[in-house]
Amino acid sequence: MRGILGLGLDNDDGHKRITTGEKFAIVGGSEETHERMTETVVKTFEELRQRGKELEQVEPKELAEIVHKSAPR
Repeated sequence: MRGILGLGLDNDDGHKRITTGEKFAIVGGSEETHERMTETVVKTFEELRQRGKELEQVEPKELAEIVHKSAPR
């Protein structure tokens, strides 16, 4: 089983942010960073669905391209 882990290290407000899904976990980060990571992972899984693939079916290089494409600008 594969999964995506997002780890934010820029939190200085004391809040503990954790967002999880079936195949991902986003932990930490400032409010802005956590939201960006969450948006990226949601869009990544949407792109995988559009391609008709599961996370386990993509090679690391393809996944990296999808994540990069899915990141908010």
